[in-house]
Amino acid sequence: MKKLTGLSLVLAVFAAVIFLSGFQSSEKEPMRHIVVFKYKPSATPAQIEQVTQAFGELKDKIPGITAYEHGVNDSPENKNLGFTHVYQLTFEDAAARDNYLPHPEHKKFGALLGQLNVLEDAFVVDYAPAKSGK
Repeated sequence: MKKLTGLSLVLAVFAAVIFLSGFQSSEKEPMRHIVVFKYKPSATPAQIEQVTQAFGELKDKIPGITAYEHGVNDSPENKNLGFTHVYQLTFEDAAARDNYLPHPEHKKFGALLGQLNVLEDAFVVDYAPAKSGK
């Protein structure tokens, strides 16, 4: 009788864990972090490349970054308001993005931007990609 009771208890706990795990999302929601720079007219191509390379290196220095992309705005609509260079980081989730912001390597990148003095302005967009149908 004790074996049956012990087995019943184990099965009940197992069933409860399976049931409750259905209420927790084990799927992480990726977070996109898009930064668009307007460089000063005095910024040289070498300085812009230095910024681009340093930004890309953050992927290997800060945990939670899963992808890095960059490019130059190529829109024929002429509505970029002088913001020409786009940098996108993808994070595992919002928590990874939140850890990135105060990270020492991110702060070093900001210091490099200040040292080079090449930015006229920047804007940032963070979003979680919407799932289909939402």
